[in-house]
Amino acid sequence: MTQIAFPKLLSSQIAFDIARTIRDGFDKHYRLFRRTSRDAKRHFEQGAWATAQQAARERIGFYDQRVQECVQVLEDEYAAEELTDEVWRELKLHYIGMLSDHKQPELAETFFNSVCCNILHRTYFHNDFIFVRPVVSTEYIETEELNPTYRVYYPGKDGLRYTLKRIITNFQLDCPFSNLDRDVDLVDARLKQIFGNVRLEPNHQIQVLSSLFYRNKGAYIVGKGINGSHEFPFVVPILHNRHGELILDTVLFDHEQITILFSFTRAYFLVDMEVPSAYVQFLRSLLPRKPRSEIYTILGLQKQGKTLFYRDYLQHLKHSSDRFEIAPGIRGLVMLVFALPSFPYVFKVIKDFFPAPKETTRAQIKEKYLLVKHHDRVGRMADTLEYSNVAFPRDRFSTELLEELKHFAPSLVEEEGDQIIIRHLYIERRMVPLNIWLSNAENDEAMIEHGLIEYGNAIKELVAANIFPGDMLYKNFGVTRHERVVFYDYDEIEYITDCNFRVIPQARTEEEEMSAEPWYPIGKHDVFPEQFSSFLLGNPRIRKYFLKHHADLLTQAFWQARKQRILDGFIEDVFPYPQHIRFCNLANNAAPPAPLISENLTNE
Repeated sequence: MTQIAFPKLLSSQIAFDIARTIRDGFDKHYRLFRRTSRDAKRHFEQGAWATAQQAARERIGFYDQRVQECVQVLEDEYAAEELTDEVWRELKLHYIGMLSDHKQPELAETFFNSVCCNILHRTYFHNDFIFVRPVVSTEYIETEELNPTYRVYYPGKDGLRYTLKRIITNFQLDCPFSNLDRDVDLVDARLKQIFGNVRLEPNHQIQVLSSLFYRNKGAYIVGKGINGSHEFPFVVPILHNRHGELILDTVLFDHEQITILFSFTRAYFLVDMEVPSAYVQFLRSLLPRKPRSEIYTILGLQKQGKTLFYRDYLQHLKHSSDRFEIAPGIRGLVMLVFALPSFPYVFKVIKDFFPAPKETTRAQIKEKYLLVKHHDRVGRMADTLEYSNVAFPRDRFSTELLEELKHFAPSLVEEEGDQIIIRHLYIERRMVPLNIWLSNAENDEAMIEHGLIEYGNAIKELVAANIFPGDMLYKNFGVTRHERVVFYDYDEIEYITDCNFRVIPQARTEEEEMSAEPWYPIGKHDVFPEQFSSFLLGNPRIRKYFLKHHADLLTQAFWQARKQRILDGFIEDVFPYPQHIRFCNLANNAAPPAPLISENLTNE
């Protein structure tokens, strides 16, 4: 790493003023970010779901808005010739000094980089000017005394049931519970499965994050039990029942269930965090295998997630030797997809031209990906990281890949010395394409049936979120390591409410019936569900299980009914955990007699 040359005296007033402008721009951003996160509590209490979703979408754009505001101020106030290399070096040092007692220094460093990279050409990005590595430590940042990151409870003193009720009432939700005593009894019985009959150690305690996690129609209590050297994560969802009263819906303590709750396929949580790094550290104790980049992202701090992801990627590149190559699977008409075999992500580049029948543009495709970024992904659409001007070592590219990039996306590829620069790309979690997964199943009937159940469930949950996938071929869906099916090809998605679902008109003559072309007019947004079978159900075994579980997807009535519910303002419940563990599904509202076991979450 290049060493920063510290001047004997920080004497540039311009450098100090610019540093303060950037710091103030970040502080404004995070102040608005926290305000939106705090407002989520009120939206949840009032059951204002549409307002909550709109606020969550708008919050995603806050960061770029504040960066552009800051860039505009600097460009208006300072001439380019005033911003010498010495000024850039000195303003970074001033900025570091301004973060010494800051509560979000890592986020402020990323904001600084974003502003600088909007002003400087990429050839001037070097260590003296930006934060290539974090400089200000996030360890042991103090929170305000009345707003700790987490609260500690000691059930050994007052009993677990009393402690649980205290935990829940401490959140001071301004909405009545349907029957809090009943629900606390159920949570108490479920949590005792975690601790079992083990001897309680002197440090036996429960730690609970001070802010609820809000998303869609749920609020989540996130905590862990500690007994000796053992830690037991748990999450308690709070929902509204049909009467508008609050209920405790279940307890999640299975590692897989908690991991999927914090999945990259879901919308970001709204959480009020004074010290976000402390929340990330707490969540990593629950999910030790989930990288910090993903945790920052799922908390709505997606720009920090991008920064950390890229640093992790550079470290992986440094300590690996395999080569980038074209990703396995059927080649797409719109995207060129490549991967590094040792890295669990794929890189997607929009091609410069698209063969028939594709009728789209690069700008339209970018709009679709932005739509997904702002939309509720309900656990069925992969989040993407968007980057510009990404440098790759040329000697790590296979000849075939480099030729394909130059042929299909020449406007986005630039050779610069020993580097390949790609001007724009998306990075996405790597999954097994569903068509390959089904092919690998061969004669495993249970595996094929599971894949088809998941595929249909994915489509139905996308429909619930007002998303029509467009191209529903199996190659456009992937299977995660939890064997969940997720959609990842966005160039043809539309809102369900923009689609016109039709039944194919009956032929009036024999000539019409035998015609190779439609004899009826077809509008741009017309969809004929009965045609899906012709390109989805050619394989007899796939057809068997599809019709067994999801035959309704082939009917116009299904799609039209779902569209009408959305138009009527109804927001569907899509649960990020399996139905069978919900308290409302337990016989007589009693806790199950035996501990729950992990299972494939096919009924989410």
